Amino acid sequence: MLHFDVLKAWIQAHVAKTDRGASLVEYALLVALIAVVCIVAITFLGSAADQKFSEVGSELGG
Repeated sequence: MLHFDVLKAWIQAHVAKTDRGASLVEYALLVALIAVVCIVAITFLGSAADQKFSEVGSELGG
């Protein structure tokens, strides 16, 4: 019976550590997703801004 209690305590301690690790992984995934969304947004907005600057430049130059 003593071995079972020790094993039970070890498993509970291990599960608690695993939950903290899972939280860290979840936060890392959220940061990665936010970074991807920012990169996509900058890509689309950058091309739109480039087009507007080109239009303004052609109007000023021509």
